[in-house]
Amino acid sequence: MSKILIENIKIYAYHGCLKEENVIGSDYLIDVELELDYSKASATDDLNYTVNYAEVNNVIHEEMAIISCLIEHVAQRIITRIINEFELITEVNLKLSKLNPPMSGDVEKVSVLMSKKR
Repeated sequence: MSKILIENIKIYAYHGCLKEENVIGSDYLIDVELELDYSKASATDDLNYTVNYAEVNNVIHEEMAIISCLIEHVAQRIITRIINEFELITEVNLKLSKLNPPMSGDVEKVSVLMSKKR
């Protein structure tokens, strides 16, 4: 198996339990690791034998645009859609981070890590 990493996808979105978060929004960072066998693609130079990571990026942006209270819920939606829409992927690992969360103290980010296997 091989992996494709899409790292530091920065998206402005409106997730949170506080009403203000759904109005003001915040910056988020997403890292996704896709496990699949792309040996045929690397041998043939044919996109049909791998995953178009631009399409995966589009899925992430679409799901991040849907307002949710919990980043855990957003992460679950993203990995479920990826595993369902890209049949070559056997495993998805996702890290979703909320930058500068609204809490006391100097907190750079809060992150959730989630995985799903086919």
